[in-house]
Amino acid sequence: MSKVSFQELLDAGAHFGHLKRKWNPRMAPYIFMERNGIHIIDLHKTVVKIDEAAAAMKQIAKSGRKILFVATKKQAKDIVAERVSKINMPYVTERWSGGMLTNFPTIRKAVKKMSTIDKMETDGTFDHLSKREKLQIMRQRTKLEKNLGSIVDLTRLPAALFIVDIQKEKIAVAEAKRLQIPVFAMVDTNSDPNQVDYVIPCNDDAAKAIYLVIDALSKSIEEGLSERKVDKDKEVPQDKDKKEKDTKRETRTTAKKSVAKKSTNDEETEVELEDAPELDVEETEIAE
Repeated sequence: MSKVSFQELLDAGAHFGHLKRKWNPRMAPYIFMERNGIHIIDLHKTVVKIDEAAAAMKQIAKSGRKILFVATKKQAKDIVAERVSKINMPYVTERWSGGMLTNFPTIRKAVKKMSTIDKMETDGTFDHLSKREKLQIMRQRTKLEKNLGSIVDLTRLPAALFIVDIQKEKIAVAEAKRLQIPVFAMVDTNSDPNQVDYVIPCNDDAAKAIYLVIDALSKSIEEGLSERKVDKDKEVPQDKDKKEKDTKRETRTTAKKSVAKKSTNDEETEVELEDAPELDVEETEIAE
């Protein structure tokens, strides 16, 4: 069954594209018709593309890797922050910092700086600073939290990106393309679908449409995480049984070696007794 129905997308206004004069010709395969100077997106294809993207995201989540959600436009930022935070995936909703992917080590240093400031508060370092210095450090902490707080758990490059409006997030798309990171994106009629790997033709300005797509993909990620947890729970008993079997096998092998060694020692003793010279009874008695 599809994650999102045709009727749900229609009710959300996902079929409305941009004005005809603003269209990108490469979006032609996803355009159903033109009405009153506005392109209408083929929602049948949108449903199929959402299912394809959902299946791919599920596999990524199942493998234990992260998907970075990027949506800095006003209509999408609150939706992404609220929905994606529930599935513990990183997201960027304030501002895309240039080099967030291509210069990832530097971004990680900035994230670690937040932890350093938090540590300064608890270990008493702040007590030796002036009021002005404390204020400057806390302002810096607030700024870092605003821009990078949502990617604290992203300790390595993400396995994929999901982007709302590739026109607005063109820097993020360019960085992902340079690093060959797969990109999932909601693509409107004014954008180039060839820039992304998983195209979801949809109105990227309608809040309801954005929520429908994000919610469907989030549910797929949740399924992938649940399946991963089940697989891990199954592996634990199997590993335990394997360990017990290995222990038993080692015990048996050790016992066999001990028996073999004992039998070898007995044979050597018998051989020594056979080779020993026989005592002459008569000579022994005379000696006495």
